[in-house]
Amino acid sequence: MYTQRYSATPKTPIKARPVFELNQVTVDFGKLRALRSIQLSVQAKDVLFVTGASGAGKSTLLNLMAGLTQPTSGTITLAQESEKFFVASVFQDLRLWQKKTCEENMWFSYDSRIYDSKEQFHKELIELSRLLGVYDHLSRPIQDANGGLKSKVAMIRALLTKPNALLADEPTAALDKEASFRLFEVLSHYNQKQGLTLVWATHNREMVKQFPGLVAHLDAGRLLYSGQACFI
Repeated sequence: MYTQRYSATPKTPIKARPVFELNQVTVDFGKLRALRSIQLSVQAKDVLFVTGASGAGKSTLLNLMAGLTQPTSGTITLAQESEKFFVASVFQDLRLWQKKTCEENMWFSYDSRIYDSKEQFHKELIELSRLLGVYDHLSRPIQDANGGLKSKVAMIRALLTKPNALLADEPTAALDKEASFRLFEVLSHYNQKQGLTLVWATHNREMVKQFPGLVAHLDAGRLLYSGQACFI
């Protein structure tokens, strides 16, 4: 899980600007062209599913939005605001501390600038743990957890940073159908009630059908479709 802070520009309110805007972005890794002339805009409070087969460029696209990859050509503009704008990312490697417990891993998100007290943080940690079925495993070391539990812990840790936007790369790959839908229900609540912008890379077409949102469909690094999810 990463958090990225973007600096301020006072001229244009965030509501008038995209959260992420890619203009003819191409990314090369040596001789491999991972993305080709991508034109894409993500608005605040959008739910965007990034779909496509393995190797289509989904992870590279999310890495661009996280500021972890730079375009070879073209430009990417990241959301800026008069105060702080946070982007949390949950990628496939999860970046969990293996010898720490599930709860200890979540505590790495505590920030006194966000929470009035540690008690307030702990209350939210417990609430999310109950919602996602992690509560009974809080004392379990991550090295003894299965893939599904690790994914939930990483997602809770990201949400506890209270981000403005969340980038998630195949976060349900290790979850069963019920757990996958439960996770997205929680994220949908954050989107609707707190205005969380969600960019979710997934192979799960069934979930894309069930939840309202937009789709950016990639194939061999090309953006074949960008718009409402009803095309699937």
